[in-house]
Amino acid sequence: MTATGTVPILVIGLGCRQGCTAAELLSLIERSLARAGIPLNAVRALASLDLKRQEPGLLQLAARLELELEVFSAQQLAPYAPQLSHRSNLVFEKTGCFGIAESAALALAERLAGAPATLLITRQKSPGATFALACFEQNPR
Repeated sequence: MTATGTVPILVIGLGCRQGCTAAELLSLIERSLARAGIPLNAVRALASLDLKRQEPGLLQLAARLELELEVFSAQQLAPYAPQLSHRSNLVFEKTGCFGIAESAALALAERLAGAPATLLITRQKSPGATFALACFEQNPR
C-alpha cells in the first residue's frame, strides 16, 4: 500500500517481433522490474496489440505467469500516442500505432481502473521485444 492508503495495480504492455520467445520476453520483464525494485507477482495482467493475439511467445509467457493477455486494436491504442515516451514511425507503418508496449499498458490499466493510468516504467527494449509498465491506484477493499 502507498502512503495514501491505495493499492497500486500494475499492468505490463508488450510488443515483440514475430517469433520472439517467451524466454526473451520474460528476461526483459525481469530485468526491467528488478531495476525498479518491483516484484513480478505485483503485476495483474499483460497487454499487447491485437495483431499479436496468436504470437506463441506472448501466449506461452501469459500461461507461464498465469496472467491474462489482453489485446487492443491500433485504433484503441491511438489515443495514448501523446503519452508515449517514444513514437516510432516504423511501428506506425507496420501496425497503425506509434508504440505498442506503452500504449497497451496504458489502455489496459485504464480499462481496469476506469480512470486514467500513468507509465511507471517507460519503454524498455531487447533485440526482439519492448516492455512498459503502467499503473493506477485502487482503494483497498
